[in-house]
Amino acid sequence: MLSERMLKALNEQINKELFSAYFYLGIAAYFKDKGLEGFAKWMEAQAEEELGHAMRIYDYVFNRGGKVELYEIEKPKQDFESPLKAFEAVYLHEVGVTQSIFKLVELAQEENDHATYNFLQWFVEEQVEEEASTKAILDKLKIIGDNPQALFMLDRELGQRQAKLGTLIQDKE
Repeated sequence: MLSERMLKALNEQINKELFSAYFYLGIAAYFKDKGLEGFAKWMEAQAEEELGHAMRIYDYVFNRGGKVELYEIEKPKQDFESPLKAFEAVYLHEVGVTQSIFKLVELAQEENDHATYNFLQWFVEEQVEEEASTKAILDKLKIIGDNPQALFMLDRELGQRQAKLGTLIQDKE
């Protein structure tokens, strides 16, 4: 059974993950509008993964006898000065999500909730990967600058991304 504090914190994280999906869809719309389909596809795959993260916590709450509470989701920003500025927002968003996950881990430790602590380790590892991948793209965009050919090459590269199946479909065994 989850404590009230842990249940509240997990429900808040579900909603943060749902916002993240919405956030990435907003940025995907920005890129589609700019004709950068590869960037848009990358963001759409990211949105799918974030929804998978929300569902992973959603299922966990129910498995631990808790009640899921959904909140309003704020409107995400959909307009940016450049692809660089969009990825700066993405990177900062992921850093914020990482901090939120770390707070959940700290709460699980404080509550001696070993099951939730163990459950959250997947998210800790995932956030390391999320920050690294967004930072790598951000770094490339900084190098590219105003070079349209390089931007289109990166667009083609990002268009190859697929959502990771493991974030959407959990092993139910």
